[in-house]
Amino acid sequence: MDSYCIYNGHVISLYEPAISFTNRAFRYGDSVFESIRYTNGKIMFLADHIKRIKLSMTTLRMNVPAEFTSANIEQLIVHLLEQNSIKQDARIRLTVFRNEGGFYTPDTNDISFLIETEKLEDSGYALNQKGLWVDIYAEIKKPINKISNIKTGSALLYVMAGLTKTSLRLDDCLLVNDNGNIIESINSNIFVVKNGTLYTSPISDGCVDGVMRKQILDIAAQNKILAFEQPLTVHTLTNGDEVFLTNAIKGVQWVGQFKNKFYTNQRSVFFTEKLNESAK
Repeated sequence: MDSYCIYNGHVISLYEPAISFTNRAFRYGDSVFESIRYTNGKIMFLADHIKRIKLSMTTLRMNVPAEFTSANIEQLIVHLLEQNSIKQDARIRLTVFRNEGGFYTPDTNDISFLIETEKLEDSGYALNQKGLWVDIYAEIKKPINKISNIKTGSALLYVMAGLTKTSLRLDDCLLVNDNGNIIESINSNIFVVKNGTLYTSPISDGCVDGVMRKQILDIAAQNKILAFEQPLTVHTLTNGDEVFLTNAIKGVQWVGQFKNKFYTNQRSVFFTEKLNESAK
């Protein structure tokens, strides 16, 4: 059975060669993207995803078409899910890239976009039964600048961290910034729990401005759970009671071990339950 994607608003075969080798996302990583969860008939937090990708496009001086709205993108996603016969949970990827032309300096700031869907096996946000084993990847530090918080196609730092994760047989690696602070994992934001209070890396430290990170902070505020955005260090993690990672697809994943420190998962269970309530 064929699979489909949407390229500039049109449904095409996933295997149709619609993008050339001169594509700027391929040549220079000149692109931004969003990973979005579909569950229980709902596209989760779509408005936040569209707001973030439009802000990212503006930061990279890409032209934002007037029709690039949450309502229009939602309509296209729903149509694509139907075309791919996906009725349950799915991962949706929305990629925006600058149109071809030029070398490092673009000839145009106009954009094209691609929407892809992939079926997921889990129904709703499922908390991992076994805690993740994580450690620090410090070989390459993430710089702090105006594009540090954006999800771009220039992802070699994360690729290198992923290779280290595999070679060390870890479940994930934690990245550090130029100051040596822990800021995120390969594909997630990070939270530390101490005496019931949440601590997470501030955006100013260079972490990705995660949509799920925002949801966790909102849920904490709604439930009167103290949360602070402050630099995270090895001491912060080893002194914590819990550590968990968050991203738009998996929701919350709890960390079981960091170095010689072991953790519980009480808050992870709580936030997973709240996320699943929001999906009903």
